Amino acid sequence: MQTFTKSFILVSVLSSSAVLADTISIRADNWFPMNGQPNAKQPGYMIELATNIFTAAGHTVDYKLMPWERAVDSVRKGEFDCVVGAYKDDAPDFIYPQVPWGMDSTVFFVKAGGSWTYTGLSSLQGNKIAIIKGYAYGDEFDKYVTENPSVFDAIGANNGLENNIKKLQAGRVNAVAESPSVMGAKLKDMGVSGIVAAGSLGEATEMYIACSPAKATSAGYIKLIDEGTAKLRASGEFNKILSSYGISDWQ
Repeated sequence: MQTFTKSFILVSVLSSSAVLADTISIRADNWFPMNGQPNAKQPGYMIELATNIFTAAGHTVDYKLMPWERAVDSVRKGEFDCVVGAYKDDAPDFIYPQVPWGMDSTVFFVKAGGSWTYTGLSSLQGNKIAIIKGYAYGDEFDKYVTENPSVFDAIGANNGLENNIKKLQAGRVNAVAESPSVMGAKLKDMGVSGIVAAGSLGEATEMYIACSPAKATSAGYIKLIDEGTAKLRASGEFNKILSSYGISDWQ
């Protein structure tokens, strides 16, 4: 009887550990330096933060790339757990941590030597602006996109930004709307020069890791994110990870 009890307790402990050791799936499009190629030496600072926090809690991270619109839709349905690089406008129904993982803005980029500069929505008329499908650029701008589809060239592929840059170089679009840090990293990666900023859409917006509204586990994962972010900041590891990507803490 005693042997049975000990065996039962051991099995129970092992079963409990197996349940707690989740594989947390993260999906997003390539948006470096926030997130980049899976298994790369630098997969993106948000992926490093997520991996650091989740593995410390006994979990593993399954991170893969897919077009942003499909990533949001799949996570919303509960097919995967979380996305990274999300604005609250991207998916207001998702579960978000209290603390953001960055600040970002949208800037218009043009070929050097051009005369066009963004000065407001009316200045977009007569141009072709490259954007990414499913991105939230702000309520006013998103409404303008819907009402003026002829002004925009929207793409939804994993390599959307690279394609948009090539379209700008070829003169197929007049400007590309993108995060300045993401555009800077992509231009460096592609070895492209002669593309410059030509006006900003507005103030910086908070970016997050966000988890599925369809999964009961999401609240627990987000709690781990908030607690883990605080621990990483206190230990100095948070700033160490950001610094390796040339980014400073926004707080």
